[in-house]
Amino acid sequence: MARFDDGVRCMLMRGGTSKGAYFLAGDLPADPEERDDLLLRVMGSPDPRQIDGIGGAHSLTSKVAVVSPGSGSADLEYLFLQVDVDEAAVSARQNCGNLLAGVGPFAVERGLVRAGDGHTDVRIRLVNTGGIATARFATPGGKVDYAGGTAISGVPGTAAAVVLGFEDTAGSSTGRLLPTGNEVDVIDGIRVTCVDNGMPVVVAAAEDLGITGYESYEALASDAGLLRRVQSLRMQAGKLMGLGDVAAESVPKTTLVAPPREGGALCTRTFIPVRPHTAIGVLGAVSVVTAALLENGVAGRYARLPRTGSRVAVEHPTGQLEVEVELDLSTSPPTAVRAANVRTARKLFDGTVYPRPRADGGWDT
Repeated sequence: MARFDDGVRCMLMRGGTSKGAYFLAGDLPADPEERDDLLLRVMGSPDPRQIDGIGGAHSLTSKVAVVSPGSGSADLEYLFLQVDVDEAAVSARQNCGNLLAGVGPFAVERGLVRAGDGHTDVRIRLVNTGGIATARFATPGGKVDYAGGTAISGVPGTAAAVVLGFEDTAGSSTGRLLPTGNEVDVIDGIRVTCVDNGMPVVVAAAEDLGITGYESYEALASDAGLLRRVQSLRMQAGKLMGLGDVAAESVPKTTLVAPPREGGALCTRTFIPVRPHTAIGVLGAVSVVTAALLENGVAGRYARLPRTGSRVAVEHPTGQLEVEVELDLSTSPPTAVRAANVRTARKLFDGTVYPRPRADGGWDT
């Protein structure tokens, strides 16, 4: 195995409302166990502050994108890894649509794909689930332009738009759009809808868990009783969805819904897996909107869906996220037709990251 005491080439990027370390696959160990051990030491886990690494002490900022050349119809391969903050755990069980926004620009920066003059389109295979996404981003003069006028909730200022279109999202982790085979299941006396349209999500009504659904991140994070109930829901839902024991996994995510009050279609409060999300993930939002479109799903009674078009604004603690979701409801079960949304991304630094030594005090050899 290559030595890493001299550092590893790394680019830190904001992708959507997340932040992560982007690596070329060839710059990391090929063995998954060795790779994950290295990434834990790079990010500074396990430690609630990640003080000895580059992680941001939150699940939204303790993420990794591993990018490599594509094959077949895909230009790139993108593996997403969620690095746990408090535990020595790295999960590849789900996609991340936020970090996906930075994959195309990163690949141009690293020379994996040639930039177009004006904009660049790249087809990206999502290694975690096998799906395909197409990203379009600005490359005037053949160089990535991160500046632009697109604003997204949860990110200050504006940046250049990255348009993401998704293919084959249904059953991304479970093999089925409705993993339990039902539009509604009952867990702990609570009606839930389990959906996997790019991200496995358990959707429940906020009021059924004794909250309004409009609480702040801080209020949710301090409600120990609520967090215990969320954990119980997702643990049982994980088994029903065919994911097995999810105690050490970040999926399924749980989203509590309420009627919109800021002009959107639905208000949400999401947990990853138990810690409250300050916003909502891209593919998580796609799954929640999918739940809202179901005739008998839990979310439908609270949603105010647009009469025309497929673009839906999902309210979350720091603003709104717009996604486009189309379902064919004439089939049984319903069929996912398409999903898309607009994100932004920005390069934060490019250089060399130095992992802490191994637990035995040595370096990689």
